[in-house]
Amino acid sequence: MGAVRGCDIPEDLMYSIDNNVWVRRESDGNITVGLTSYAGSLAGQIVSYTPKKVGKEVKKDKSCATVESGKWVGPAKTPVTGEIVAINDAVSAKPSLINEDPYGEGWLVKLKPADWDGESGDLKTGADALSAFESKMDADGFGGC
Repeated sequence: MGAVRGCDIPEDLMYSIDNNVWVRRESDGNITVGLTSYAGSLAGQIVSYTPKKVGKEVKKDKSCATVESGKWVGPAKTPVTGEIVAINDAVSAKPSLINEDPYGEGWLVKLKPADWDGESGDLKTGADALSAFESKMDADGFGGC
């Protein structure tokens, strides 16, 4: 497990740094998308999760879900174009899972990617992701999780 300024950043996942989301490619070719611990720390305690419906296509860098905390409401943006094939009912029932277990039970949606090979090239992983998050935190003036 990697960490930047106290924020967990698992090095085996892929990240869209600008969107503050992580991606895991599953064995069936679908991808799981979630918010990073950094995003959860910025937002504060998540109190609402409203995903797009199963079957809906979402474009790269567009919202796959809306999340709300006491101080922020905004989109969780998908890093690739795809069709939503699953939403997280556990997070619907308990949105705070996004903060408590962002890389496990707190995932947001599962997508069937339309062009994984064409659109996933700018995702970062491992040391590249850690370095990119460090730069982003510097630019954002972020003190730490």
